[in-house]
Amino acid sequence: MRPGPGGPYTPAVSASLVSQIRRVLALGERALEERLGAPPPPAFFADHPAFRWVGPPGRGRLQAIPDFARYDLDDLVGIDGAVATLVRNTEQFLAGHPSNHVLLHGERGTGKSSAVRGLLTRYLERGLRMVEVRRDDLLDLPDVLARLRGAPQRFLLFCDDLSFGDGDSGYRELKAALEGSLEGPPANVRIIATSNRRHLLPEKQSENQAVRIDGDGEVRLGEALDEKLALADRFGLVIGFFGFDQPTYLRIVAHHIARAGLDVDPERVRPDALRWALDRSSRSGRTARQFVDDLAGRIALGSAP
Repeated sequence: MRPGPGGPYTPAVSASLVSQIRRVLALGERALEERLGAPPPPAFFADHPAFRWVGPPGRGRLQAIPDFARYDLDDLVGIDGAVATLVRNTEQFLAGHPSNHVLLHGERGTGKSSAVRGLLTRYLERGLRMVEVRRDDLLDLPDVLARLRGAPQRFLLFCDDLSFGDGDSGYRELKAALEGSLEGPPANVRIIATSNRRHLLPEKQSENQAVRIDGDGEVRLGEALDEKLALADRFGLVIGFFGFDQPTYLRIVAHHIARAGLDVDPERVRPDALRWALDRSSRSGRTARQFVDDLAGRIALGSAP
């Protein structure tokens, strides 16, 4: 005990106890922010490039991803037009000009997800940030958007490999966020999704049979099919990614060989590259990169042809 300003004695409080109390208060404040839906502090978005939405439904939070998987857009060979359109839309968004939400659709392994990661890699220093939201968390989409509203950074809200079954309800929240809610998405947020499906929802034969031609010869969709097509239509920009022909596939292989610094003539490994694609029934950028990864490993072990 020692004399204190308010009386004869006050208890001594150690510095370590004060530090512990401050940590507890900070954790409590953070928990309260998450529970009440308050936006994170500004430094949270300034200090981290990428985030994911985690947690139980209705009580999720943004979790920082300090070391995201970077990708160089220049490594996307054979899809120059698609990448150019995506880059132009992102430039408009970053400059505060009108821009669109984006749906990237097409065959597997053709660079859809890599293109999105490449945008973050290229525009990180200009204030672009990315938030990954899984399909199962789309019911929390209004909460996610509330966390981002008003932040000085610009956000791409990324839904990867998106598709819905008949029993999924998250697509309604996505449809409302894209267009249709009284409160639109924040001006600093654009939604970007990838999918193997053009229309995101499965289409049944019975729904196609409901299509009819009216008295003026106009095609009229059935209500169920019309609702399913409406979701994809709300993405202002729809970009197709398709499989490559053989020359383009081999050009991608040659690009990755050069990128990896391998002392290999692409023509010498051409038969192996084609056989690799045939075994996987896919001539895609992913297949080409996987072949070169395997080739590099075999060279390192001294077992390459």
